[in-house]
Amino acid sequence: MPIAMIGLAIVGIVVIGFLILFFRFFGLWFRALISGSYVGMGKIIGMWLRKVNPGVIIDSRIMLTKSGIDVDSDMLETHYLAKGKVENVSKALVAANKANIPLPFQRAAAIDLAGRDVLEAVRTSVNPKVIDCPDSAKTGKMTIDAVAKDGIQLCVKARVTVRANLERLVGGATEETIIARVGEGIVTSIGSSESYKAVMENPDLISRRVLEKGLDAGTAFEILSIDIADIDVGQNVGAKLQADQAEADMRRFQAEAEKRRADAQAQEQEMVAMVQENRAKVVLAEAEIPMAIAEAFRSGHMGIMDYYRMKNIQADTEMRTSIGKSE
Repeated sequence: MPIAMIGLAIVGIVVIGFLILFFRFFGLWFRALISGSYVGMGKIIGMWLRKVNPGVIIDSRIMLTKSGIDVDSDMLETHYLAKGKVENVSKALVAANKANIPLPFQRAAAIDLAGRDVLEAVRTSVNPKVIDCPDSAKTGKMTIDAVAKDGIQLCVKARVTVRANLERLVGGATEETIIARVGEGIVTSIGSSESYKAVMENPDLISRRVLEKGLDAGTAFEILSIDIADIDVGQNVGAKLQADQAEADMRRFQAEAEKRRADAQAQEQEMVAMVQENRAKVVLAEAEIPMAIAEAFRSGHMGIMDYYRMKNIQADTEMRTSIGKSE
């Protein structure tokens, strides 16, 4: 008898628990039923046990069904368990369906799990987005500066109109890549122009050249147009570079001249030293003359009359030299 009572108690507790769960989720079950998006009560309770918000799954399934999109509740639950944004994905699918944009649930879920805002991507695909190039908020630069072949600098602002490419959104490059490629294309186009006047006369040449490069390859966007919003003339970079080069050449020539002057001064000092050395040799040689005369007297090679004649010649020579200097 006690065993029967315990069994009845257990059955009663189970029935009461089931009734509590039934009445708790009855509203969701009934709402799904009358909306044509039937989800069994067992699945709803299973979602609750798996810590999935049944309200999010049911509401998203109802929204999709009313839009004519058939997505199983298990797929929605799987995306929820993968930390995906089920409501955002469902809204993106509805928006894509209304805009006749092919977007399967698997791709939308992959985009969402990749960290991209799939709803914003669909909106950008329907309503193209305009990107400023350069992005002054991120780079701090207001213009893209480039120099034509004649040395004149041009400062350009561009606006790029893009549309999201849902097929390349997963793994595709972001807006920063678009801005960088457009900036590179503008610099290349201006740099290949013979004169800045040609660019000022036809700014659309830049747009056409940049678009021809296919800059949207491998990105999550499709470039629709590139418009030159503003173009201004900057510095004469060529003249500035020539002036800097001339100044550098002048300094180099001055350094070479200074080097030659220093070499000449050093050579002059060497010559002065050589003259002093030769004078010293002359003085030494002259100092040996009296000694040679004395030796000549001792050896008998020179007499007293020879000595007087030599002195007379020296005196006459000194007189002539003094007369020549006075004149």
